[in-house]
Amino acid sequence: MTNTATSGFDSPQSLAPLRDKWGWIVALGIVYLVTGIIALANVLSATVASVVVVGVMMIIAGVAEVINAFQVRTWGRFFFWLILGVLYIVAGFIAFESPLLTAVWLTLFLGAALVASGIVRVFLGFNMRQGSPWIWVVLSGLITLLLGIIILAHWPNSALFTLGIILGVDLVFAGASWIGLGMGLRNAHA
Repeated sequence: MTNTATSGFDSPQSLAPLRDKWGWIVALGIVYLVTGIIALANVLSATVASVVVVGVMMIIAGVAEVINAFQVRTWGRFFFWLILGVLYIVAGFIAFESPLLTAVWLTLFLGAALVASGIVRVFLGFNMRQGSPWIWVVLSGLITLLLGIIILAHWPNSALFTLGIILGVDLVFAGASWIGLGMGLRNAHA
């Protein structure tokens, strides 16, 4: 019987190969950090890049849907899958053709999703007050709700920078966490 405390990802044996590669992990973190800073320095370009990536993913998903349509044997389902795939492909090409217009709609959906998520999180937090740190859930929900309201209050102008800022901040935090992990592994190796 294996002890689960020493056989998981946090066991010293599972971290041993990473300790030898701490420099590569720090380098990855630096790449993330630099690209995040570049994205924050030019949020409009980062917004366009985000939309292009979404467009590529939609085209790939659309092609997969069309291929799946030919795997379905009944005509009703065939046309459903085919139409769905074609719509995804068209939406992907629209994202390429007009990335700023696409960013406007993506930002609207993002703001609405953040408002909805914040409301649900606040509701859940207030409903789990017995024996749990519910206040953190409520605080997180309020921050998410506030962010969604700010995005929607400044929409459509917020579309020019919102996605780029989110991308940049995500890359900066990811880079900092990889650098921290790499340095921690180096210190554990020494």
